[in-house]
Amino acid sequence: MSERQRHRVDLVIYPGFKSLEAIGPLTVFTYANKHLESQGMPAFYDVRVAAAMAGPVESDTVMTLEAAQRLDPDDLPDTALVAGAHDIEGSMANAQGVIDWVKSSAPRINRFAALCTGTFFLAEAGLLDGRRATTHWRMSKRLEQRFPAIEVDVDAIFIQQDNLWTSAGVSAAIDLSLAFVERDCGHKLALEVARDLVIFLKRPGGQSQFSADLASQMSQSSAVRRIQAWIMDHLETPFTSNELAEEAAMSLRHLTRLFQKETGMSPMEFVERSRLDKARRLLQDTELPLKSIAFRCGFSSDEQLRRTFRKYLSILPTDYRARFSSPN
Repeated sequence: MSERQRHRVDLVIYPGFKSLEAIGPLTVFTYANKHLESQGMPAFYDVRVAAAMAGPVESDTVMTLEAAQRLDPDDLPDTALVAGAHDIEGSMANAQGVIDWVKSSAPRINRFAALCTGTFFLAEAGLLDGRRATTHWRMSKRLEQRFPAIEVDVDAIFIQQDNLWTSAGVSAAIDLSLAFVERDCGHKLALEVARDLVIFLKRPGGQSQFSADLASQMSQSSAVRRIQAWIMDHLETPFTSNELAEEAAMSLRHLTRLFQKETGMSPMEFVERSRLDKARRLLQDTELPLKSIAFRCGFSSDEQLRRTFRKYLSILPTDYRARFSSPN
C-alpha cells in the first residue's frame, strides 16, 4: 500500500445504539492502523465517535461511549457509519438531529454505511427509495412495511448502492468494516486484522444471514421442532410434502399453516434451505464432486443443486467453493 492522506471515519451514535456495532468497526480500523504502524507505515484511519451533541452517549448495554465529534454538515468525514439500535424506531423518535444530518450529509459523503437497523435512518431520510438495502433479519419486514419504496434483501450480509452501504445484523458490521479495509489498504492487511479478531475475512454477500438450523431453534412449537429435527436427520432421503405430513401425523394443509406461522416459510422451503446449508458446508470443508454433494444432500441432481444455489445465493456451487472453501 502506498502512502496516502489519512482517511477520516466517523462512527455515528445516539442513545440506545448497539454497543457491539460500535466496538466492532472501531476495533477493525484501530487494528488496521496498528498493523500499518508495525510495518513502519503511518496509520491510515482517523477514527472518531460522533453524535448530535458531543459528550457521553449510553448504549444498549452498560457501556457508554464518549462522542468527541459533534455532527456537522459542513465538516464531513470520508467514511461515516451509523450504528443500529435494538429499539430502532424508539431511538429514532429521539434522534431527529441524526436523521436531519443523514438526510443532508449522506449524499455528500464518499462512503456512508448504515449498520444493521441503522438502515432505518437512511430510509427515514428518503435516500433508499428505489434502491436495494438490507438490515437485521428480524426487522426486515418492518422496514418493508414502513418504507415500501425500498427493495429489502433479507439474505444479504451487506449491499452497496452507489455511495450508500447497508449491512445485516450486528456482527455484519465487522464484515463490512473488513471489506472497507480491504478496499482501502489491500487484501493482506484486511486478512491480518481478521486473523487478529479470529474471524473469517469474508462471508459471501449473497449468503443468508441465518441458516435453516438456526431457524429450527427459533420455532416455539414442539410439533414443528420435532419435524424440523426429523428433516435435518433425513436430508439425504428424497420425500414429498405429503410424506412429510404423514411423518408429522398432520394433514398437509395443517402442517403448512403451522410451519408458515412458526418459521415464515413452507415445510418444503425449509427442506430446500436445509439441504442448501448442508451443501454449503460440504463445499467448504470437502473436495467431493458436485454429484456426490447433491446426492448426500437429497437433491435429485447436481443441476438441481445449481438451481438452488442460484435461487438463494446468486452464485454457482463451483464459484462458492472457489471463494469460501477452507484451506487444507
